Amino acid sequence: MPLFGREAELKDLSELVDGPAAGCGGVLVQGEPGVGKSALVAEAVAAAALGGLRVLRATGAEAERNFAYAALHQLLRPVRAGADTLPAPQRSALWAALGLAEAGEPNAYLVGLAALTLLSDEAAAKPLLIVAEDVHWMDRESADALAFVARRIETEPIVLIATVRDGEPSPLRDAGLSSMDLGRLPGDVSAELVDSVAPGLSSTARSRVLAEAAGNPLALTELPSAVTEAPEPVLPLTERLERTFGARFAGLPEPARTTSLVAALNEAGSLAETLAAAGSLVGEVLEPSVLAPAVETRLIDLEARVVTFRHPLMRSAIPASVSAEERRRAHLSLAEVFRGQPDRSAWHRAAAATGADEEVARELEHAADRARHRGGATAAVAALEQAALVSADPERRADRLLRAAELAVESGGRETAERLVRDARAGELTPRQRATASWLLSGFEDGVREDLSRIAELARLAESVAEDGQPDPAMRILWGAAMRCFWAEPGEDTRRTLLGVADRLPVEDSDPRLVAVAAYVAPFDRAGSVLRELRELAAATGADPEVDRFLGSASLQIGAVDLAARFSAAAAPGLRAQGRLGLLPRALAVLAWSRVRLGDLAAAVPVAAEAAQFAKETGQPFMYGLATAVQAEIAALRGDHKQAKALAVEAERTALAAGARPVLATVQLAKGIAASSEGRFDDAFADLRRLFDPADPACQPALRVYFIAELAEVAVRAGQVDALREIVAEMEQLALKTPAPALHIGLRFARAVLEPGDELFETALGAELDGWPAERGRLHLAYGEWLRRQRRAVDSRAHLRTARETFDALGMTAWAERARRELRSAGESSPHRGPDAREKLTPHELSIVQLAAEGLTNREIGQRLYLSHRTVGTHLHRIFPKLGVSSRAELKKALGLVSGKDG
Repeated sequence: MPLFGREAELKDLSELVDGPAAGCGGVLVQGEPGVGKSALVAEAVAAAALGGLRVLRATGAEAERNFAYAALHQLLRPVRAGADTLPAPQRSALWAALGLAEAGEPNAYLVGLAALTLLSDEAAAKPLLIVAEDVHWMDRESADALAFVARRIETEPIVLIATVRDGEPSPLRDAGLSSMDLGRLPGDVSAELVDSVAPGLSSTARSRVLAEAAGNPLALTELPSAVTEAPEPVLPLTERLERTFGARFAGLPEPARTTSLVAALNEAGSLAETLAAAGSLVGEVLEPSVLAPAVETRLIDLEARVVTFRHPLMRSAIPASVSAEERRRAHLSLAEVFRGQPDRSAWHRAAAATGADEEVARELEHAADRARHRGGATAAVAALEQAALVSADPERRADRLLRAAELAVESGGRETAERLVRDARAGELTPRQRATASWLLSGFEDGVREDLSRIAELARLAESVAEDGQPDPAMRILWGAAMRCFWAEPGEDTRRTLLGVADRLPVEDSDPRLVAVAAYVAPFDRAGSVLRELRELAAATGADPEVDRFLGSASLQIGAVDLAARFSAAAAPGLRAQGRLGLLPRALAVLAWSRVRLGDLAAAVPVAAEAAQFAKETGQPFMYGLATAVQAEIAALRGDHKQAKALAVEAERTALAAGARPVLATVQLAKGIAASSEGRFDDAFADLRRLFDPADPACQPALRVYFIAELAEVAVRAGQVDALREIVAEMEQLALKTPAPALHIGLRFARAVLEPGDELFETALGAELDGWPAERGRLHLAYGEWLRRQRRAVDSRAHLRTARETFDALGMTAWAERARRELRSAGESSPHRGPDAREKLTPHELSIVQLAAEGLTNREIGQRLYLSHRTVGTHLHRIFPKLGVSSRAELKKALGLVSGKDG
């Protein structure tokens, strides 16, 4: 198709593919069917070839949407030999996904990382142009892998051009690609195009073509051959085009017509397969020349071994133009040809089914199992749903729908899962099936948006399932209910109900799942027993990253933030290695939250940033909100108030409508810290007071024990001592029944500032604070300030100096400056601290440089952070000048990770 009126867009694409040595990212070209996306891309491909780029292509096909990684296989086929050099986990995942080796179920993120590494290695030899057309029709697994790659090619010599129809969903829409919208052609350009393709049209016919095509380039080129002088009813554009193409197909001679029908139904486009199936239908051996009439009428293009349709609308028009019986016979013939490919055969047999067929249903079930084994959850869902449609037995139909729904939950397909559960409930369900349908959808967003009454319902369901002799599913349901107690406040009655069910489950008290449930449901009443179990379990970290993850979260609930950091830090490497990026941001968010509370800002910065990135990428808005709120808190502690405010607003926006309490609590904490460091103590008290008001959505009962010291500090300065006394009295009562370390540390601080004196400050400083440097620094600062106000300047200096040095080391800039001001007032000069090496880096750069300082290679860092090794190398090249180093060997010293004598 001539590129009339697309000069500006072509110029933009040509510039994009012009020498991508430093990395250019990509573009998503979108527009309605026939608007010229493919023609524009073809011109860009030609420009890329002239510029010396290697081109890799994949095209989505509607018939292949149910075949996991079909498009990725198409894209990587020319370079798959390079996969032999991939790290073993990536190589294994990629081979399994592409069906080229027997292996365990591949992880989607490892497949994405393998594709990225392979493409990056190929691009090192010759820059790449990746063309992904009709991504709205790609199988979901391939589209996800391409989106993964698209987010990470900003520093690679790789350009990605993708095309998508207007209004169609695709993971590529959220992959950070720039957007190019193709609209219809203006009238003068449309007229020029029609005159170029059909110069002999009469004035009447020309006017009609221009009117009906309405600027759509495909219509402008194809309608002239079908237009008549007689008036016809006006139809939607695609319907008019499909009718045009259908008429063109109907005019073909036999057996070209039968062969074209088979080609339209053959998702792979193989010429040999098409000829074999069509030959079976017409009863003779067919040669490629049989399709010559279809080529002449511009329905198809015929290459050496492949039949391709000139436009997807042409492909879809053909089956719509024949009877149901003709389609059925064609599908059955293809199924026979694909006898050695059971998945494809099963789908064609299903398409040919005219009613219930249990044999076909079983074949589809097997196809679903194979798809899942290759990591194709979306393909497995589609196969199971189709199996349900042809199921003869109602109970098996429901089982297949619920299995499909469970897979949809695991792959994040909420709308699909809801529809499948709804379809299952439309029939008669067994008690077991009703229980499954009841808890299945609860995994989305930890139930944050659900009615609170749902928590008690889940508790009763768990008990019922346990009574039926299924303790593991019961524990899973109970865990889902307990998680809701973190995000929302269900009330004491519901908590007691949950706890009663937990106590009656036939599970050992030391079972990590039960320990975590108790921590979530009864963070104070069960804190003693939970803390004992956690300390024993802490000796076995690293065995199961998922267990470590929820034990880290459980530790956070009972005020044991040191254990929370320990468990979460143990969970993260295992989750990375397994490619479980859905769970990783949960572990990272808890780790970042905990490290900030412990004062380890330098370590928390990259962890919080990565948690936010992966939470956003995996569609977990509330974990994204929590990680962003932690970033706001870090910015406030560092004295970057503008950044703190922006991040707090972003986190609050994510959480407010759903009332996600942990996010809102952390937001208020960040606001209070920022206000305090700016000297706005009234505002700070108002912000922090909300954390202790049960009626406020920012009050999270388990987390409030961490905020007593902050509240006490600003309450005294804001003249809100009476209000502080009330809150401390309430917390003192709570402290009688829980050993939560954070609560007791906070109360010792509050007592000291409420009734300041040497004894109370010395008592607080004499407590076990080895793992709590920020709290120790806060005590020294408060003690030094009080001593100075008592005109004991000499005594105050040692405490203020310790506070300054502590906060400098921790990167808590606002607090360190406060200590400096107090020292000057106490008669001691205090030099300003220059920026720490870590503070010169972005969180992303800090993640990379810390791993490099530990001795990891670029490839190992890439595997850890889900980046290509070339991207890691590019970042290190930029980082070295920032730190004033010239080699990896100097990084430890630059980051302060070695002592002076070791340096």
